[in-house]
Amino acid sequence: MDAIELLEHDHRRAEQLFRDHRAAASATQRRAVIELTVRELSQHAALEEMMVYPLARKVLPDGSRKIDECLSDHLAVKKLLLALDRLPTGDDREGDLMIQLGREFDAHVREEEGALLPELREHVSPQHLAELGRLLDQGRHGAPTRPHPNAPDHPPALTVLGPVAAAYDRFRDRLQGRPST
Repeated sequence: MDAIELLEHDHRRAEQLFRDHRAAASATQRRAVIELTVRELSQHAALEEMMVYPLARKVLPDGSRKIDECLSDHLAVKKLLLALDRLPTGDDREGDLMIQLGREFDAHVREEEGALLPELREHVSPQHLAELGRLLDQGRHGAPTRPHPNAPDHPPALTVLGPVAAAYDRFRDRLQGRPST
């Protein structure tokens, strides 16, 4: 898959997680879906911020403004992910937070798939998009698994701190008995 196809595939997987949460039969099942959602969306956001957004900022007309808007959306998602990540199983706030997260994520998808990704496809060669897709796929294994809303979201600080956050997240996941990717 090229980078755009990979990102759209991530969007479909996340949408399925929201459906899975609504269909879960128990608090334990809902919590498992939340943990998977936190991991998947944290990785997705980190990879976009480290690899896709810097490219878009550089090659798109008015790229800086467009990416600043995307980063603002990411911050809202990360704050909701952090709140969900900290909730204990069965917490009454879980459903409302997942609804809010679903709304924020839907807005993210509409913006990216409606404007940003098609524009990126126009301005980046198929070969470059294929290579970026390969790098995104590889990068998933080293991306943070938890939200870090206070971390930098621009290179070069993001490039340096992203892998550190990922290592910390994976260590914390192991200590807490969470599945790893």
